[in-house]
Amino acid sequence: MLNVKNLTVAYDDTPVFSDVAVNFNVGKITGIIGPNGAGKSTLIKAILNLIKVRKGTVDYDGQSIEKIRKRIAYVEQRKDLDLTFPINVFDLVVTGTYGQLGLFKNPGKKEKQVSYDALKKVSLEEFANRQIGNLSGGQLQRVFIARAIVQEAEIIILDEPFVGIDLQSETAIMKILKQWRDEGKTIIVIHHDLNKVTKYFDDLVILNHGIVDFGPTREVYNSTNIESAFSADLSSVLFQEKEGVQ
Repeated sequence: MLNVKNLTVAYDDTPVFSDVAVNFNVGKITGIIGPNGAGKSTLIKAILNLIKVRKGTVDYDGQSIEKIRKRIAYVEQRKDLDLTFPINVFDLVVTGTYGQLGLFKNPGKKEKQVSYDALKKVSLEEFANRQIGNLSGGQLQRVFIARAIVQEAEIIILDEPFVGIDLQSETAIMKILKQWRDEGKTIIVIHHDLNKVTKYFDDLVILNHGIVDFGPTREVYNSTNIESAFSADLSSVLFQEKEGVQ
């Protein structure tokens, strides 16, 4: 279990959230939802120790994040990636093997074959030599999924992976995420489409500058929590049919 305890993050003197405590379960796909600016990406970056925290701890079964970093795959939002970087699809996937190789070792035949197999798994082997900036949003996300496959990560974290991608890519990515879940991996997805929450996620974290609620999706995805995190109007739209409102 990935445990977050009393986490506080502030930019300058303005708190983003304070004393956040939440758990992410092994063998589950956990969604994180909340309005724009609620602190979703900040929470992930704080968990990964990519930004400074005021206080709080994060551990994975008692181990610090720094000790298990090689076992974590993290995919940022597309807008945060440097798509002009001169690397092609295949070489990007191969970088996922670096953590297993150790210092001063270069990928060999085995690593390259594993990388090619991962590209085939996401149906992108024909794009192996294409520069990453020349991919569609869906193709790029599938490339990063392939990289996570060769990384053999135990924890996979994706920040808004379905923004601006085609339905085929979204379906393909969800299929792999569910396979990983069934293998006992911990999967965390920041998500924006509330209509797909119950379809995609086993567990859910609802965030708005603090935890509104978290737990099994069937329990926490309800009109009260959506009203608290977003608005009464949105809650009404999402739940009127479920609750029999005409």
